[in-house]
Amino acid sequence: MDSLSGIGVFVLVADTRSFAEAGRVLGVSASAVGKSVARMEARLKVRLFHRSTRHIALTPEGEKFLERCRRILCEVEAAELELSEASGTPSGRLRVSLPRYSGLFESALASFLKRYPQVELDLDFTDRMVDVIGEGYDAVVRTGEMDDSGLKRRRLGPFRRVLAASPQYLEKHGTPKRAADLLRHCCLHYRYPSTGKLEKWPLKMGPTAQAPELPLTLVCNSVEMRIFLALSGLGIVCLPDFTIRNELASGRLQIVLDERTRGNGTMWALWPASRHPSPKLRVFVDHLAQHLFA
Repeated sequence: MDSLSGIGVFVLVADTRSFAEAGRVLGVSASAVGKSVARMEARLKVRLFHRSTRHIALTPEGEKFLERCRRILCEVEAAELELSEASGTPSGRLRVSLPRYSGLFESALASFLKRYPQVELDLDFTDRMVDVIGEGYDAVVRTGEMDDSGLKRRRLGPFRRVLAASPQYLEKHGTPKRAADLLRHCCLHYRYPSTGKLEKWPLKMGPTAQAPELPLTLVCNSVEMRIFLALSGLGIVCLPDFTIRNELASGRLQIVLDERTRGNGTMWALWPASRHPSPKLRVFVDHLAQHLFA
């Protein structure tokens, strides 16, 4: 089993090209990963990686060994899948990356854990674009257009991006009637952590018109902070409608420029196309599809 564990570490290092990143995925130090690879090299009496202060790369022997290691891990995964399916009960660890805003998932995850107590969830809430295969995720949940041919997908549900503000703010500053009116308003923006770019607001513009350069009253990467500031009457915010469902229903926030926005979106579950979905993954995706936007 120690050899099998070492093979898993080796493959992860080969995929990530980094001892530090492999250690982060495994929850151990980069030094521990390096020692595991060194033990394997000593046992095999061959160097698997070329190392420098900044980069690592597979040696020709490492490339050849990697092919066999991948086949070994696939066989192990297939064997585990057969046993799991034979038992009839989904079980085991499931590592999933989810959007940073956890509020949408609270009810669905709670009911999943009650229904499938033998599944161990390892959840990473982040808005960065993760490498599903390289970082060792069983699946990710993301929004937007997905074009990674190495991933299979399932549609979990639709949502809208809306502009909203508190009644107090609108009473004080007026309600915008067209996109250009936003130039006179306080605008609370989101910055994508993976690219550093600002999220574009989904404003409908004419064929020759350009979207106005909105005031940067606030820029941050937090959904919760922007909701709090909007509720405090400090500006207009652009958010997925599921993040402010309760606030809209209670009237604490109101949608503005509804007919002048086009913010339809879709949430997806994605997993490696090379892997047969395990029972635990199948029931997890099924559960999200049934309960997330119910």
